[in-house]
Amino acid sequence: MTEQARTIGLTLSKRIIAGLVGPDGLIGSLHSYPEDQYYEDALVEMPREHLIAAMCEQIVAVAKDNNGAELSGIGVALPGVVRHGVVDDAPNLPQMKGARIVAELTTMLKEQGIEAPVTAVNDADAAAAGLAQQQGKLDSMIRVWTIGTGIGFGRYPMVEGVGEGGHTVVTLDDRETYCGCGGRGHIEGIMGHRAMRLRFLDMEPEDVFEAADKGDARCIEFKKLWHKALAAGTASSIHMSGAGKFYLTGYNVRFVELPLLNHYVQQMVRMSPLQAFSIEIRPENLEMMVVGAAVIARTTAVSPTTA
Repeated sequence: MTEQARTIGLTLSKRIIAGLVGPDGLIGSLHSYPEDQYYEDALVEMPREHLIAAMCEQIVAVAKDNNGAELSGIGVALPGVVRHGVVDDAPNLPQMKGARIVAELTTMLKEQGIEAPVTAVNDADAAAAGLAQQQGKLDSMIRVWTIGTGIGFGRYPMVEGVGEGGHTVVTLDDRETYCGCGGRGHIEGIMGHRAMRLRFLDMEPEDVFEAADKGDARCIEFKKLWHKALAAGTASSIHMSGAGKFYLTGYNVRFVELPLLNHYVQQMVRMSPLQAFSIEIRPENLEMMVVGAAVIARTTAVSPTTA
């Protein structure tokens, strides 16, 4: 592999987004499926084999843009527990549970004449890697919360482990059962878009926060709980891995009020050596996710059968 070799990155969330990535970032435009960005439930409704086939089609389309240049790898970022090339669980895309994603994609791509190694990672880790590449900090620790349908916690450089920070337990209230995985008291069961819809059957999440700003008592209490949940997860990471910078991204960062969040984290982190933390919001950036998946593929020496 040469330093100038190109890599394909793909991220799977509400849509499939893929692009060609070089040492300096994205080359050309992104490919997406479905093209209509407002068709939010398209992938949830697709059978697994059709979904993986659609991922393959996007990778093939991007590979055509490469014009025969060396392709060093393909990075695929997915929600859920992704280990050793297998999606062990994916509460927000349940049909993907158990998918041998690396093996299946590798086989499909070979049939299309593409034999670059495939690497599969959690999408929040891809977000962290994308931020690291974007800022020229691939040698620094980057931590990021992705706030959307589910809640992800990513770190770059990656570390061994499951990495499902969105399922950190932040409350012992037995009534908190809204998480898609079925667990009690999870961050995602409070903050996740799907969980908020289940909690407020008569209101969309944006309506809840708007009502809170207008003085609705029930919504004000939930807004506080929502920020406390994120603060608790952040404080837990600080206590485990030290202070530093945290980034927030995803389509629901629009609900974050940094002064309120910082206030709650400061209440939870009282030891002075751990108080040198900061939190920064980054608007959702699909290009960053694609680049991050490609960065991990480029920097992870794996074989197609063990990725």
